Amino acid sequence: MGTWDTGPFDNDTAADFANALDEAEPEAREALIRGVLVRTIDATGYLTEAEEALAAAALIAAQCPGGEPADMSCGPEKSMPVFPSDLRVLADEALARIVGDEDGPASNWVDPEDWKQWRVALTRLRAVHAPPPPSIALFGVQP
Repeated sequence: MGTWDTGPFDNDTAADFANALDEAEPEAREALIRGVLVRTIDATGYLTEAEEALAAAALIAAQCPGGEPADMSCGPEKSMPVFPSDLRVLADEALARIVGDEDGPASNWVDPEDWKQWRVALTRLRAVHAPPPPSIALFGVQP
C-alpha cells in the first residue's frame, strides 16, 4: 500500500475506492459505500477493506453537522448523493473496528507522530458520526 499522508484518501487503496465511486452510476454510490462499511463491520480476522471504509466514513461525515469536507484532491471528483442517516451508525461501527484492530492499519505507521495524527482524525470522524443527544426531555422529572 502506498501511503503519502494521514488523511482518509491519502493512500492508494482509498484513491482506488474514490475512482470506483466516480465510475459508478450516481444511484450505485450509496450501495458501494454501504457495502464496504458492512463488510468491515462483519469482517473476521484481517480487515481487508479498512482504508476504503475510512474513506467512506469521511464522505458520510462531510454531510453531517460539524463534519469537514472530504479532501477531494485524492477523493472522488463526482458529487455524492445525500446519504441516509443510518449510514452514520454504520460508519461509526466500521471506524470502531478499524481503531480496535491492532494488526490492521494502526500497525502500518512507521512514524509515531503520523500514527497519532491518524488516530486523532479517526476520533474526530467518530465524534461527527455520533448521534446528537435528544433535544426533548424524555421524562418530566419534578424536583
